[in-house]
Amino acid sequence: MLNGINHVTYAVRDLNKSFGFYTKVLGLRAEVRWDKGAYLSLGSLWFCLNVDESSASLDCSHLAFDICEQDFLTCKQKLEKENVVFWKENSSEGQSLYFLDPDNHKLEIHVGSLQTRMDSIKTQAFKELVFY
Repeated sequence: MLNGINHVTYAVRDLNKSFGFYTKVLGLRAEVRWDKGAYLSLGSLWFCLNVDESSASLDCSHLAFDICEQDFLTCKQKLEKENVVFWKENSSEGQSLYFLDPDNHKLEIHVGSLQTRMDSIKTQAFKELVFY
């Protein structure tokens, strides 16, 4: 049976640029790096950058990072200072910023949890809403 997320790998065209973005801008910890990739970590998340062809998704698929409410504004200001491209406005509960990495992978920082999200949708008129 599955236990959780083991790791996330993103294809990147420019390892130096992506390595800098994820470590310096987002604050992931560098673990190891080689000519075609790098392993980074964030809490228990193992995050891999792999040099390869990269193409941005055209849908809403994205990776969301958790952030404490007290750190949200500082992170937002840092992303703005780095001229990060924002791709979507927040329309759900909690504070969120939706932005792109150097290869146009869609990312989010979000204040909240699954529980706060479920609590918020109880008051919305979703068709055929079923809680388990």
